[in-house]
Amino acid sequence: MNSRHYFLALLILSSSLSFSQSNRLKLPLDPSGKTYIKASIRAQFWGRYMEMNPGTTIHDEAVHSKFDISIRRLRMGISAQLSPKLYMYALFGGNNINLKNEKNFAFDVLDLNVEYRFFKEFSLGIGESSWDGLSRWTTRSSKSLMSLDAPLFSLLTVNKNDDGARGLGIWAKGQLGKFDYILSLKNPTNYGVVASASTTDYALNNPRMRTSGSVKYEFLDNESQTSAYSGGTGTYIGKKNIFNIGIGFLYQPKMTVRLQEGIPTYYDFKNWTVEVFYDAPINKEKGTAMTTYLGYFDTNFGPDYLRNVGANDYTSGGTSFNGSGNDFPMMGTGNTLFFQLGYLMPKAKDQGQLQPNIAVQYSTFEGLDAPMLVYDIGVNYFIKGHANKLTLGYQNRPVFQEINQELKVATRKGMLVLQYQIEIN
Repeated sequence: MNSRHYFLALLILSSSLSFSQSNRLKLPLDPSGKTYIKASIRAQFWGRYMEMNPGTTIHDEAVHSKFDISIRRLRMGISAQLSPKLYMYALFGGNNINLKNEKNFAFDVLDLNVEYRFFKEFSLGIGESSWDGLSRWTTRSSKSLMSLDAPLFSLLTVNKNDDGARGLGIWAKGQLGKFDYILSLKNPTNYGVVASASTTDYALNNPRMRTSGSVKYEFLDNESQTSAYSGGTGTYIGKKNIFNIGIGFLYQPKMTVRLQEGIPTYYDFKNWTVEVFYDAPINKEKGTAMTTYLGYFDTNFGPDYLRNVGANDYTSGGTSFNGSGNDFPMMGTGNTLFFQLGYLMPKAKDQGQLQPNIAVQYSTFEGLDAPMLVYDIGVNYFIKGHANKLTLGYQNRPVFQEINQELKVATRKGMLVLQYQIEIN
């Protein structure tokens, strides 16, 4: 049994012993507890039934549908408030331990950064991180998601010229009264492909620095800015009163390329977002609450750019435009509306709480001749908040195919997932 299997065995054992009680892995560095070192271990386990895109294969065998078991995310975090002004954060782990990569899964450094807080209004940080502007989903907390999974379209360049939506860079952030801001500068990873006349794709050139920023006005409670993920909470399950309006941008010069009459033409990566997030109790005595989000994303990768992505996909082949497995045109040049709504139902004595929810992505991409609509319907069962919860989610996606020389929806496919999330901290 290798080190990864030992780690998973320790995770399961620890969860049975501690049952997700907080601060079990926190070590105070002074009597007041204002300085500390804290650890956490978290995993998301998936049991999934998936309808495959047309022509999908596994080891060259045609597969129309399949049930599989996987680990969607594995995280081990260490945070340290070393002094009242100095904060350090590290996150290790990876995504998608499935039947394709179980034997060679990479347990990587995801985040490793340090930050100095001069004042509440101004902090400076440096290192590998997911600190970016644009949207709350760009620095989303995968622990506190309301829907089964994150809106992955918001991770615009994930695993292309970034490292799992993270990168090396510097950032400034702070809170000015009710205003919360972040300004980030990152160097993209060195990635690109040979220029083509048929498609716009990442340029094989000297990667330019990426600049991003966002500002949100917090009408009610302020959200935390401690880590990149603390302000990207998906649902507070009735713990806070949040009402925010935010705007953001993300820009990288000459990121993509296309051949025009045999000459490479470079395109700037230009994006902006406006969003509203509301999360508040409805009846504190009953424990009910509502969470809702609406965001508009204007994304520009260059002419007709499209990218098919499917969460936790392990398949090959594919005869439709989507490609194989559960892939669909998730991101590209165009406009996207994303909406979420969830209702936290009343508490039951000595029982958990249910939270039915929906999420909708509606995109009009230049490269498609019809709108791209994906919807998710799900329900969370909170045993001990986000640290111990079950989620049942169903996603329905379009399958695009060329019809009369136009890319339109030929059919739709579904994916049903039961997820268990456990965290020890």
